[in-house]
Amino acid sequence: MSPEVITFGETMGLLLAEQGQPLEHAAGFRRSIAGAESNTAVGLARLGHRVGWFGRVGDDPFGRSALRTLRGEGVDVSRAVVDESLPTGLLVRDAHAHRPIEVCYYRSGSAGSALHEGDVDEEWIGGAGLLHLTGITAALSEDARTATERAVRAARDAGVPVSLDPNIRRKLAGIERWVELLRPLTERADLVLTGLDEAEEISGGVGERAAAGWLLERGARLVVLKLGSRGVWATDGEREWFQRAAEVPAVDPVGAGDAFNAGFLSAQLRGIPVPEALSEAATVASSVVQIPGDMDGLPDARLRDLAVGDEQVTAR
Repeated sequence: MSPEVITFGETMGLLLAEQGQPLEHAAGFRRSIAGAESNTAVGLARLGHRVGWFGRVGDDPFGRSALRTLRGEGVDVSRAVVDESLPTGLLVRDAHAHRPIEVCYYRSGSAGSALHEGDVDEEWIGGAGLLHLTGITAALSEDARTATERAVRAARDAGVPVSLDPNIRRKLAGIERWVELLRPLTERADLVLTGLDEAEEISGGVGERAAAGWLLERGARLVVLKLGSRGVWATDGEREWFQRAAEVPAVDPVGAGDAFNAGFLSAQLRGIPVPEALSEAATVASSVVQIPGDMDGLPDARLRDLAVGDEQVTAR
């Protein structure tokens, strides 16, 4: 049986400094895994969906741990590749609620950046209900960019909807390169889940309506703009919705956007209307920020349902 959702990209080892300790002075670290796409995959799996992830990891402790973790969460990694010549990338960071988080990437020449067209199973993607991707993968290398394009093309040819989160990472490329990479992808996306600043960079527009309008004109049926602590705003070109952010004690904001994506895509797959989908997604994201780590706080469907209902969505 094909997965409901397939996603792909680089999953890295994560070394997370003890809570509150500046990275430069941290002595203790907790080991986990990190990756925007695999975070969303785990979020969807915990919410009860069949999810597949593919990418490349090294034949090393971090790579084996990543695949073991994803399998344990119920994610199908049957199309993942273990690269025997390149290492798994590594991310080292600290966690703090009230100051910028310092992040160090060690991913140059990694197995994940060596993803190429031959790693894309077009038939597998064509049997899915949704393809979700981020712009990060296309920015890793030229081979990864062509693999991304092939995956999107396979989905479009099979009539599989495409969900895109640009997820701009300035340490990977300058903004001009990001715009060059992302504009072709946004033109093939049915759903765009993005930060307002990212949407403005890609579109050249200023403000929610201008940025979202540019994306809708290029084929998106729905644009969801994440506004940070303000909440989230969405439009299909005819209607608009706003969902305020949940008021919870934030411990570690990293992973909130990926968790939001998982919550929103889960609701969409279940046929939940946009207002309720935004509420569910905000609830899932709020669960993650209360726990250190990229995916540790991701809830299952029972916990999500217990929390949903406190937040109010207004249609405009």
